[in-house]
Amino acid sequence: MTTPAHSEESRSAVEIVAAEWSDVLSYGTDLINPAVPRAAYQHPSLRELWPMVSHGVLYLSRCTRYPWSRDIGTAFPQSGGGYRIRRESDKALLGVVDTLEEAYALIAANLPEGCGPAIDGTPDDLPSCAGLGREALPEDCGPAVEGTADDL
Repeated sequence: MTTPAHSEESRSAVEIVAAEWSDVLSYGTDLINPAVPRAAYQHPSLRELWPMVSHGVLYLSRCTRYPWSRDIGTAFPQSGGGYRIRRESDKALLGVVDTLEEAYALIAANLPEGCGPAIDGTPDDLPSCAGLGREALPEDCGPAVEGTADDL
């Protein structure tokens, strides 16, 4: 029996990420405001990262497998309008902006040094953490933050 050429085992990280973006970009309003992934996808550096949606928020990772990296900023919608941009790995507030376009421009401008396309693996497989010349630590990776956007 032969294995299909595009089985999960034979797909490259680029193909895996592209397929996930295709799925995320097709999500309806029951999962996320469709304008959110479209705004992120406009940035070539962000479309190379692994996208995932939880509680109506788009998260991006340098890894395709759990526990995803947490060193990419995330845009959280605010109840009064606008977006708060947080990076979980160091708890940094990158900024508060009015529009999705501004949010994802800010995220793209604050990618970790040396950040490139997502790898097919976990943070343990990353060669270094945020360009600091050290291996990834447990606090650099893991699941998305729990709570609401206003908690952040």
